[in-house]
Amino acid sequence: MVFAAFTSDGGQRAFYGRDDPGWIVESECDLRVGGAWTIVFGPSPRRLYHHRHVFEVIDPPRRLVLATTELRADGSTLEFTTELTFDERDGKTLMAMTQSGFPTDELRDEHGRGVPTAFDRLERALHAGR
Repeated sequence: MVFAAFTSDGGQRAFYGRDDPGWIVESECDLRVGGAWTIVFGPSPRRLYHHRHVFEVIDPPRRLVLATTELRADGSTLEFTTELTFDERDGKTLMAMTQSGFPTDELRDEHGRGVPTAFDRLERALHAGR
């Protein structure tokens, strides 16, 4: 159920969303190996972040591996790998994300700050859909 929700349009929007009024999230997904999941998100049309994830591994309902390219607000580009795992634990799902390939600890830490709230929003979306 969690894998299906995460790979759905609503789950992807929840993962990148914010509770801030006016926060923009646009998502398009071609869920196949070699396909791309493109997300545009940010606080205003003038300050948007662009993530393009290319699916390298799709192993439902256990694992996704994505080659991520991020176009940052300052115009720079960052490339890294994102792996998501979905493990059944006592009737629930433990979803974990591992990101690797960051050129600096600062960029790694920056990405880690938003992830806990992304998981929280996905969990709320799952509970709302029940």
